[in-house]
Amino acid sequence: MADKELTYQDVAEHNTKKDLYVVIHDKIYDATKFVDEHPGGEEVLLDVGGQDATEAFEDVGHSDEARETLEQLLVGSLKRKPGDPAPKAQASSLAPVANTSSAGFGTALYGIVLAGALLAFGAYQYLQSQQAKEA
Repeated sequence: MADKELTYQDVAEHNTKKDLYVVIHDKIYDATKFVDEHPGGEEVLLDVGGQDATEAFEDVGHSDEARETLEQLLVGSLKRKPGDPAPKAQASSLAPVANTSSAGFGTALYGIVLAGALLAFGAYQYLQSQQAKEA
């Protein structure tokens, strides 16, 4: 049964609680039997029923067990046609890489400020001791 190839329009027709398909990474899953068991509630599935749910699925960070359950619901693959909505997110997408190139400069700046403060404190103490000797 997992060898079907459906269009986005075919999938869009399956958007009710009694007939619910979702698309995740261009694979089509029949979530009808899973609607009542879904830990996040049926509303979550119904909101993405008949649509590409890739982004919603990946944003939640589903467990390996959830992904195994998903494979048991596989119906087929999505045959994209011109005019279909573009895929939302890919399986290999990662969070944006943080820009840490300036982090070293910030740390070095704190070190320089601290060294300058210690030097100024030492100079102050020296000058205070010199004044005390003169008085």
